[in-house]
Amino acid sequence: MEITSQSIGELHKLLTSKKLSTVELTQAMLDRIKQIDPKVRAFLHVTEDLALSQAAQVDEKIAREEEIGILEGIPMALKDNMSTEGIQTTCSSKILENYIPPYNATAVAKLKEAGAILLGKMNMDEFAMGSSTENSHFFATHNPWDLDCVPGGSSGGSAAAVAAEEAIFTLGSDTGGSIRQPAAFCGVVGLKPTYGAVSRFGLIAYASSLDQIGPFTKTVEDNALVLQAIAGHDSKDSTSVPFEIPNYSEFLKQDVKGLRIGVPKEYFAKGLDEGVKGVLMKAVETFKGLGAIVEECSLPYTEYAMPAYYLLATAEASSNLARYDGVRYGYRAENVEDVISLFKKTRSEGFGPEVKRRIMLGTYALSAGYYDAYYLKAQKVRTLIQTDFNQAFEKFDVLLSPTAPTTAFKIGEKSGDPLTMYLSDVCTVPINLAGIPALSLPAGFVEGMPVGMQLMGRPFSEGMLYRAAHAFEQNTDFHTRKPSLAKGGAC
Repeated sequence: MEITSQSIGELHKLLTSKKLSTVELTQAMLDRIKQIDPKVRAFLHVTEDLALSQAAQVDEKIAREEEIGILEGIPMALKDNMSTEGIQTTCSSKILENYIPPYNATAVAKLKEAGAILLGKMNMDEFAMGSSTENSHFFATHNPWDLDCVPGGSSGGSAAAVAAEEAIFTLGSDTGGSIRQPAAFCGVVGLKPTYGAVSRFGLIAYASSLDQIGPFTKTVEDNALVLQAIAGHDSKDSTSVPFEIPNYSEFLKQDVKGLRIGVPKEYFAKGLDEGVKGVLMKAVETFKGLGAIVEECSLPYTEYAMPAYYLLATAEASSNLARYDGVRYGYRAENVEDVISLFKKTRSEGFGPEVKRRIMLGTYALSAGYYDAYYLKAQKVRTLIQTDFNQAFEKFDVLLSPTAPTTAFKIGEKSGDPLTMYLSDVCTVPINLAGIPALSLPAGFVEGMPVGMQLMGRPFSEGMLYRAAHAFEQNTDFHTRKPSLAKGGAC
């Protein structure tokens, strides 16, 4: 097996036994990026010198016979909306094209403290607004399973890099499905943690009450190891929740006999691809065969989640993105007459069309005369959706659904129809509104393209999700299959 195909645990054993050096591992990953990324285009910036320097430090530690942590020496990459001290952080936007933060995001700092090796920053939809990574100011990312298809979004670069084995793991952010949907499209494991479980400090905001950082990995076990490193309370983040962090890896030792799994009928309604539905029904049978109790359930307010989400998310975005005015940092328009012209021209030239669309929608929803009719009503619907989930979890330990209604679509197929594009997240946005954790893992294939299964749980029940996901993973081989990195697949 190639070095780049190994899991975190396997690489840790190779490093500690001195059968592989950290520099050799890091160089192998950098060589893989040079070979593969011209096709995939997952990376915005590759931090080669930094990565090799960090790797050499880990090797020195190993040479001194010092113990290293499980993530120490493991090459990873970050979505480009996480602040990295001294390293360009653009949000894939022209308006932040030359921005270099003076500090690290807390999740980044934790990975640095754990000794993980930073390979670079990943492409994304501008300011995390999109479902395909076609909205990047710089270029579109391609799906490793079929280079004519999108990798999903907005964390498409992070998902594609793991699928193409350009990084052992990556971090993404999830506002309405931006970790889980690309994980499904690229055939990898992606977790959206409970809101408040991972610090948002240093994450450049899209919608502050919805955004959450989470990991992409090849396996469920790797995902648990990364979450272990980045989870926890942070005094720098007022929305961070103090909680006792369990040993997530311990949950992987448990089977699913007697586990109560609910299947919400609303997630299997009109619009779901028949092939995707078939894959999920087989997954249900797999869980039954493992001794889980699987029953249909209902989340009746699911149909209102999409309009509520797009009102709330865009309203928060219109507020958050007001800071980009050409005065303090970022892109600044030239040849302007006054400060108002500076604001207008900077934003007109600096933001892409999708960002402008969402700012305008959010500003409208918050405007006088429409606040009660739209924004306030959406907040009430959000509460009803949370109540739906609370009632379901009184009976079930885990809920199961498709991650996305289809497999990956072709680049350009939906870019001219924003409403159709928004429906790519129809299965994922309710989870962000409720603030609960959800995980996507490979469940099968339709015409050669990966299908993701979404598992949802109570707040701070990530361990339960890992338990269920790992049991499924150990009894299937979908996570072991590799993309062809070719054009013209069957999407």
